[in-house]
Parts: sequence; C-alpha cells; structure tokens
Amino acid sequence: MRVLLVEDDAILGKAVRDHIAASHSVDWVNRLDAAREHLDSAAYDLILLDLMLPDGLGVGFLRKLRAAGSVTPVIILTALDQISDRIEGLDAGADDYMIKPFDLSELSSRLNAVARRYSGNPNPLIEIGDLCVDLAAKTVKRGGRSVELTGREWALFETFLQRPGVALTKAQLEDRLYAFGAEVESNTIEVHVSRLRKKLGHAVIDTVRGIGYRLGSAR
Repeated sequence: MRVLLVEDDAILGKAVRDHIAASHSVDWVNRLDAAREHLDSAAYDLILLDLMLPDGLGVGFLRKLRAAGSVTPVIILTALDQISDRIEGLDAGADDYMIKPFDLSELSSRLNAVARRYSGNPNPLIEIGDLCVDLAAKTVKRGGRSVELTGREWALFETFLQRPGVALTKAQLEDRLYAFGAEVESNTIEVHVSRLRKKLGHAVIDTVRGIGYRLGSAR
C-alpha cells in the first residue's frame, strides 16, 4: 500500500514515516501544495493528514479532495482535540481522527483497519473483458484461469485500475515502481507493459500517443 504523509513536524513526521515504512511505501511532505503535486502525479492508497500546515488548513484541503470526487481514505493526525474539531474533520470526509500524541502501534492498527474497509468495500472484484481482478487478494484470472503477476507487474496494473480512463505518463508510472523499491531503467515501463499485455491480453493497456498509457478493455 502506498501512503502519502502530510505532516510539518519534522520529528513526528520522521517517526511516522520510519514506523510505517516497514510494511508500506511512504511519501512524506510538509505542505499542502506539495501534497497536491504528489496526488496529481501518483496514485495513493491512503493519506495521513495533519490539520495545521504552514500553507493552510488540512480540513479545507480534505473538503476539496472530496468535492473533486476523490475516495482515497484519509486519517487525520492532529493536536486539535475538541469534539467540534473531530466532528468537523469527519464531516469533511475523514475516515478516522487521531489526537497527538499517539502511539505508533495504534496508528498502524488504524491504518490497516481503514485499508481493510476499503479493500472489501464496495466490491473488490473488477471485470475487464475476460479478466476477473480481485483487488483485496491481488489476484487476476483470465478466462477462469489464474494469471501469475510479479510484484512489479501488479503494482503497475493496480495503478491503471485505480485510475480507469486516465492516460498516465511514463514518469507517473515510473514513480509508482520507485515507490515499490524497484530499480527503474529507461525502458522499464515499456517492458512491463509488454509483459502485462502478453499475460492479460494485448488490449488490457492502450497506448495514448504523445502521453503514455491507460487501462483498456482486455478483450
């Protein structure tokens, strides 16, 4: 799972990043404008959001995300401990609300709980042509037969699944593989797209001339 951490406290940010990096990929930024840039260039599975940032309030940022149609899970991390603050954060679209200081183990548990809710909700099964994709189990069947994907291939395929109909640039796709600890060479994306087409069908990924690639029909 790829997590975007938006936190301007250097000590807390490093502690949170180092703690959850053991089991998840984490990008850490300390401003809302940097968070927007990251969300525009990569697909995230969950956002950890502070409310008091140098360039604005996290709750306003969250409202704009939800208004734009984003369903990415968000856990608020804040020192604001009033009931009214919690209500405002949850009403803005947060999935959970944690008060600083908090235990890092509890953060991991809540992060995993939110991820489980989304992995099973609404329907983790996606059908694309003759493909049946189980997002929760990270498995793919083609014509009823299981297809084995490597970790890099799944990471790339999942990126397309998360943004159907959207043309993704080579740089955006490379960024996804960097997050999974893969060494990315100049032709890495072309190689993995070719492998996915061989395994899942040539039409599973469309080439968008001058831009990059997008999810296809898989027929």
